[in-house]
Formats: sequence, structure tokens, C-alpha cells
Amino acid sequence: MINSFIKSNKSLFLATLVLLVFIGFVFFFPQLTFKKIDHFSVWVRDVFGQFYLVLGFSFVIFMLAIGLLPVGKKRLGSTKPVYSFWSWIAMLYSAGMGAGILFRAVQEPVFMYLNPPLNTETSSEIMALEYTFFQWGFTAWAFYTVFALIIGHLIFNQKQAVQLSGLFSKSTPDFLKVSINSFTILATVIGIVSAVALGVKQIEDSATLLVDLPQSFLIIIILALVVFAFSTTSSVLGLDKGIKQVSNFNIILTTLLLLFVFVQSDILEVLKNFFLAFRQYIIDFIPMSLALGKYNPGQEFLTEWTYYYWAFWLAWAPFTGVFIARISRGRSFRQIVWGSLLVPSVASFFWFSVFGSSAIQMLDQEIVQPENFNSAFNAIAYFLQEYHWPNITQIVVLILLFGFLITSLDSGIFVLSMFSDQGKQNPQNLHKIVWAVFCLLLSLSFLYIGYKLPEQNVLSTVSKVLIIVSLPFAFMSILIIFRFIKQILKS
Repeated sequence: MINSFIKSNKSLFLATLVLLVFIGFVFFFPQLTFKKIDHFSVWVRDVFGQFYLVLGFSFVIFMLAIGLLPVGKKRLGSTKPVYSFWSWIAMLYSAGMGAGILFRAVQEPVFMYLNPPLNTETSSEIMALEYTFFQWGFTAWAFYTVFALIIGHLIFNQKQAVQLSGLFSKSTPDFLKVSINSFTILATVIGIVSAVALGVKQIEDSATLLVDLPQSFLIIIILALVVFAFSTTSSVLGLDKGIKQVSNFNIILTTLLLLFVFVQSDILEVLKNFFLAFRQYIIDFIPMSLALGKYNPGQEFLTEWTYYYWAFWLAWAPFTGVFIARISRGRSFRQIVWGSLLVPSVASFFWFSVFGSSAIQMLDQEIVQPENFNSAFNAIAYFLQEYHWPNITQIVVLILLFGFLITSLDSGIFVLSMFSDQGKQNPQNLHKIVWAVFCLLLSLSFLYIGYKLPEQNVLSTVSKVLIIVSLPFAFMSILIIFRFIKQILKS
């Protein structure tokens, strides 16, 4: 029976075996594991760094082509859209960005302001916002949308299981199909647990500012257990009763927090910075995407920021793509491209403009010291202390951190269960529970490295692992896209 299961689930077996070995090494040899991760990630950066940039730019161009050419009229399935436009946007945004916008809301624009990545005529403040837009904008959502269209085409138009190997003919060697599915699962799991590890660490740091929590790994375990318990429950309840309701709640509360900060800020300054940075982002998009000439911020900066982000978005692309496809049935390719590329990107740009402009003003007026905004884990907490009702807003941030983590994780668990349950669109709950436990262990392994090696924080570990794991999937994504193009041109 076991041999039969392994034979029919080779991709799943290989992926889980690799991850189990990794978990074991982390808990027994944390220092050695990090050393090897660091060494290999440097090699990947040096050899394939430019490849990541070209790949990201190519994804954007491909999506623009789909959105503009007649092929954009094709639909996922033949029914009307299942969800309203705003519920659709709320769900895909919660799953696609989630806690990241809280994690980087203040720290990233401030870092870019104090350390301008490019030497151009643009002012430091606009440059800070422009580069933040670049790393959270069209490229990220292009990664997601490509896989949303590919997977949606497979399950709704081709009536196949949720496996990217379904794009290939029966004559394709089994090892290639197994490799594609295995690396898809690997990238998905690492992307999910990376976000969870960062989110749990941010919850811990933010909560410490409200309550005097002891520095203990037990606290981290408890927080992770709470996140996973709610996520698993939401995933078991399904899209309509669980994920949809939590996503809508997240968007409403996030909007209220945004408006709370916006009305207390210099509104005209924020709006001016938003439009100027958006305009400059469009103008500079091509040279920034390819790091050409004066738009090359240098190898060190690219490694710490852009390569890491591109690897992160790519690792998230399979599971976010499956989820977006799952909620996009009935929509045309063109609707999905423009809805996914533009609406979430512009919403993120305005979010960063409000928080980033206000934080930079605080620095210029010496209201807050730069070191308070150094850490992405607690920068937003220090920022909100300068506004009315800081204790209440801190609680709101904690609720949002939990809420976004829950929607990202429950979406991820749902998708992984689809992979493991023979590609079923409504997988069995047992698969969801097993994946939740597995992801919990892997998340704790990332957090354990940060706990045992304080000089190497969780963010450093996550970024290096992502760059490594996403590389083989990056190469395979090119082959997958070519197969997708061939199929849609035939149909």
C-alpha cells in the first residue's frame, strides 16, 4: 500500500522528503545549516542574479501582451464570475500580499530614503517611494497572474487536475513531469512558511511593545500554534465560509487603519508624493527592471532587496496562482490580468505613500530617531506611537497581522491539499490538517534558526532559502509558459 502511494505521488513524496531532511538539519545543526544556506545563496546570487531580473521583466511583458491582444478575450470556464469584483479583489489581495504590507509599510520607504538605491535627479523622498513601488508592484503581481491564468486554463478549460505537468503531453518523460510538480510543491511550501515565520516574528515584536513578553522560544511556538489553528479552521470551512469572510474583514480593517493615518498626515504632501512616485515608477520601469546603467543599485543592494523579492514572489506564485485561478472562474484573461496587475498594485502604492511619506516627515522633523525604524518587525509599531490612541492602533495591527497570516496560510493549505489530493478543487479536510502540521514544523525551523543564531535573524534566513529554492522553479517556469502559449494558441 505504501509503495503504491509513493508510486502514484512521486512528486509529493520527493518534495516532503527534502523538506523533512531540511527540518531535521535545522533542529540538530542550526549553525551548520545556516552556513551552508548562506554559501549556496551567495553562489546563486553571483551566477543567476541577472536572470531573476530578466525573468521578472519578461513576466510583466507577457501579461501586458495577454491583456492587450485578442487572446485576452478567452475565459476561465464558461460560467459567470462566482464572486463579486470587490470580494474577488479582497481575497486575491489578502492571499497575495497580506502581512507584508504591514511588515514593510514604514521600514522599507525609510531605508530607501536614508540609503537611496539610485543616483538620479529624483529627490530622495520620491526615490524611496518609487523603489518601494517597484518591489511591490507590477512584477510581483505578474508572477502571480501568469500562474493564475495557466492553472485556471488547466482546471477550467482543459478539465485537468491542479498540476502544472498537465501542460505536457503523454510522451513527455516522467522525470520532467515529476520534477516540475516536485519543485512546484517545494516553492509553494517554502513561500508559505517564509511568510508565516516573518509574520510570527513581527507579532512577537509588536506584542512585546504592549506586553512585557519573556524572550523564549515557547512564546514563538504558542503564537505559531494560534496562527495555524485559525488558518486550518478557516481552510476546513472552505472558500465561502472561511477564507472569503476573513479576507473581507482584513480589507475593511486595513482600509480603516489607512484612513486613520491618512487624515492625520499632511494629506496634500502624501497625494503629491503618491502621484510623483507613481509617474516616475512608470518612466523608470524598464531600466530599473533590468538594472541598466545608472539604474543599477549594485550587487549588494540587489541581493538584499530585489533578488530576494523576486524569489519571494516567484515562490508564492504557484499557490497564489492556484488560489487566484480558483476564485476567478468565469472571468476573461483580460479581466484577470488588469484586475490583478493594476488594482492591488495601485492600492499598495497608496498604502506605502501614506505610511512612507509620514514616516519620512517624522525623521525630517526629528520626531522619531532613524534607529526606531530600522527593524521591519516593529517599525510600524513605533510609527503608530506618534498618533492618537497608540495602544488601540497597536492592537489593530496585531489583529491584522493575525488576519493576513491566517488568509495567506489557509489559502496555502487549501492549495497544497489540492496538489496532494489528486488535484481536486475541493480537497479532503485530512489533507488540509496534515499540511498544516507539516508547515507548522517548517515554520518553527526557520524561527529556530533566528532564535539560536541571533546574529542571523529570521529575515536573513528566509531570504537566502527563498533565493535557492526558487531557482530551479524559475527555469521550469519558462518551459511551463511556452507550453501554455502553445495550448492557448491552438484552442
